[in-house]
Amino acid sequence: MVPFPRLHFFMVGYAPLTSRGSQQHRALTVPELTQQCFDAKNMMCAADPRHGCYLSCAVLFRGRMLSKDVDEQMLNVVHKEKKE
Repeated sequence: MVPFPRLHFFMVGYAPLTSRGSQQHRALTVPELTQQCFDAKNMMCAADPRHGCYLSCAVLFRGRMLSKDVDEQMLNVVHKEKKE
């Protein structure tokens, strides 16, 4: 059941989104990956995530990174959304 009819669409984001020809080994930081995940250019749908709100979010990180850095970035996203 969805409590609000307009708030039930899944939006999939993918980061880093690069073409196979332009792939280079580059270590991205947690803030860069987080910013790319919520960027409208990396969404797999024709919707702008800045013009709505999130009921929930799941972000999966792969590779070597500290869970502390991931937690800090997710808190930054939550606080940034509350301010806007």
